[in-house]
Amino acid sequence: MANDKLGRPTDQKMAVLRNQVSHLFKYGKLQTTVAKAKAVQSKAEKLLTLAINTYEDNAKVTKTVTENGSKVTKEIINDGPKKLSARRKIMAFLYDLKEERREKEGLEAYRARTQGINHPLIEKIFNVYAPKYAERAKELGTKGGYTRVIKLGARRGDAAELAIVELV
Repeated sequence: MANDKLGRPTDQKMAVLRNQVSHLFKYGKLQTTVAKAKAVQSKAEKLLTLAINTYEDNAKVTKTVTENGSKVTKEIINDGPKKLSARRKIMAFLYDLKEERREKEGLEAYRARTQGINHPLIEKIFNVYAPKYAERAKELGTKGGYTRVIKLGARRGDAAELAIVELV
């Protein structure tokens, strides 16, 4: 799959992969052709492995902040150097998909829910997927296998083989 061009120039191929991997992480499931599914699976596994290996790297920092005329010291948890590097690599590849408003959710409720979250997809990878798959790796004693490809058969019209890629 390393040399698979998906019938497109490199810039278009990378745009398709970025889009599909971003949507896989956002929704957990994606339907596409078999060739694209295998390429998406490969890239998604690599990004998840990067996040899993670094998600626990945190650094505590104390800062002095002036609030209402008085100085207050606060402990802030920042990303450690490994996690920061991994976060930047993942952000460089994925598209920055914004959080959507839920059905019948008011503007104030939406703002309260998304307050302080600049990159919801990256936060989801580090806060939801990485701990989940790290725990799974400990239980099963394996690394990898975070996604699966299920073949669906031929598409009507052009007879392209379809598949579903989903996070396990």
